[in-house]
Amino acid sequence: MEVRFFDEKVKQFVNDLEMPTSAKVFRMFELLERFGHTLGMPHSRHIGGGLCELRVRGIHEVRIFYTFYNNMALLLHGFIKKTPRIPDKELESARRKLSTLDRI
Repeated sequence: MEVRFFDEKVKQFVNDLEMPTSAKVFRMFELLERFGHTLGMPHSRHIGGGLCELRVRGIHEVRIFYTFYNNMALLLHGFIKKTPRIPDKELESARRKLSTLDRI
């Protein structure tokens, strides 16, 4: 399964990560590419409403929201998680991007 960035903002977020964290993120992309819909915990989990969360553990807890669209995994939004819950503004950003796909 192909993995693609929704926009440059997501790509820039990944590129700006420190090297050890960046390497882990790209490893998760490889797993997502290989296993697609069957990738589960602890690497991925379904959030609901068509959104999934790629979970990268390490020095920084990185989360990348994605969805499956036209036989590919589309990376919508990424952030460094600092609290136990997903911040509403991060979730809303991913949902906003997801809703634009419905209009295409």
